[in-house]
Amino acid sequence: MSVTIYHNPQCSKSRATLALLVENNAGATVVEYLTTPQSVNEFKKILGLLGMTPRELIRQKDAMKAGINVSELADDDLIAVMIANPVVIKRPIVVSGEKAKICRPPDIVLDIL
Repeated sequence: MSVTIYHNPQCSKSRATLALLVENNAGATVVEYLTTPQSVNEFKKILGLLGMTPRELIRQKDAMKAGINVSELADDDLIAVMIANPVVIKRPIVVSGEKAKICRPPDIVLDIL
């Protein structure tokens, strides 16, 4: 089974989730999403696997700091903003097959392995 972690190495929760993946021999592909942006189609697929809307996946405080008014944007516009400003995306996201989770707390990752 293919496992991918959308990882921010500066985030303690992301580092802890990656450590759990390594401990469990998940053989995860690490995507540092701050420097490797996803395409719109990839992003929409991840949202579908999470069962979330773009609004639910955005870090509200970080969006406000970046001057992004979430309430004024349609979903497609919000996705474009999130791809252009990935720091506003909740993290870490782990995709395993047809399942995905935001791993906060990190041990949630064990539910999809």
